[in-house]
Amino acid sequence: MDRRIQPAKNISGGLRLPGDKSISHRYAMLGAIAEGETVIRNYSTGADCASTLRCLQQLGVEIYRKQVKPEIGEPFEQLHIRGRGLRGLEPSRETLDAGNSGSTIRMLSGLLAGHSFDTSITGDESLQRRPMKRVMEPLSQMGARFEARDGNYPPLRIHGTKLSGIHYELPVPSAQVKSSVLLAGLLADGETTVVEPVQTRDHTEIALQQFGADITRRRRSATVRGGRALKARGLTVPGDLSSAAFFICAALLFPSSDLYLHDVGLNPTRTALLDFLCGMGASVKLLNLAEESGELIGDIHVSGGKLTGGRIEGEMVAGLIDEIPILAVLGTQTEQGLSIRDATELRVKETDRIATVADNLLRMGVSVEVRPDGLDIPGQQHLLGAELDSFGDHRIAMAFTIAALAATTESLLHHSDAAIISFPDFFDRLGHITEL
Repeated sequence: MDRRIQPAKNISGGLRLPGDKSISHRYAMLGAIAEGETVIRNYSTGADCASTLRCLQQLGVEIYRKQVKPEIGEPFEQLHIRGRGLRGLEPSRETLDAGNSGSTIRMLSGLLAGHSFDTSITGDESLQRRPMKRVMEPLSQMGARFEARDGNYPPLRIHGTKLSGIHYELPVPSAQVKSSVLLAGLLADGETTVVEPVQTRDHTEIALQQFGADITRRRRSATVRGGRALKARGLTVPGDLSSAAFFICAALLFPSSDLYLHDVGLNPTRTALLDFLCGMGASVKLLNLAEESGELIGDIHVSGGKLTGGRIEGEMVAGLIDEIPILAVLGTQTEQGLSIRDATELRVKETDRIATVADNLLRMGVSVEVRPDGLDIPGQQHLLGAELDSFGDHRIAMAFTIAALAATTESLLHHSDAAIISFPDFFDRLGHITEL
């Protein structure tokens, strides 16, 4: 789908965001192997999280939605998951389809590795280009066996078996790999410990605590002891900070912006974006902080103003990896620009995001230098209206929709519907706060 995007004058108003994708995946998977019925409010509306639910249903999990009409306030929908117990998933008659979701295929591989049956799982064309060896290696050390295209890519054939706990040090920071190993550890004999070179998002550890797992946490490691039954919970998913990033950066592109985002997840392992923006001089304030289902939530107030620019490198990259496309757009409007290093992980996302970001910036008349591990983007540049392309990548689609709002003339975005993968209502919600 192609979309024409007009330049904006300002960003203002208030929004509530759909549920956090990372947390939604984890609640659904743990609810599926818990005892009892887990009830989830504000489950993500994105296609990736729907892929997780579809796979779980193929594995014998009963999932349904229920409308709730409170005495006060607007009606809302709850997701109900009837858990099958720790080792209660059933073999699927068909190949599981993870769609575009790396979270689904990688984390679900951990659960399936500890069940006593074989499972085939694949995804769309983009997912079939994403490496899986990083998950297969630790799970193989625990006793599972895999078959994969070229030994690294989907489709995967998972030969589940009885697992043994391991001590595993991640060679590269990855919350998905950490989570996959910890989920496998629930079904393994003994203890499973994962040690990270850099702390990544800890939603899995928090969710495991919420469901009653036997888990010990330290700053860069987590240990789970296998065999303990999980108990179903009632949970609320906070608003998605990764989705909020696009609106926050949109507001920062316009000097008179005044934007409020309500009930956003503010987990400290996810707020590197806010820290980085404040370091560039952005006016970003956190209000009404509270805890919900073990996660920190609050409101975010953003005002427009001048930004100095910055550099993303080293340990910072793991905390900002998903936000780099929109930060690259924002970097063009800063005083000193933006430099990105040590981000080769971007090359194996849904697209080669170093290449696709650079391609679209060049189309908009921006000077950009591409490096093997990042980009150099000078500041104080004009964004020209252009013919842009998402290349089927949801974050590229959303990042360059925001770029088009700050352009001098109308832009045309090809394959804009890629945004549906993570944020089906993105364009509608953006329209509510955009002054043309």
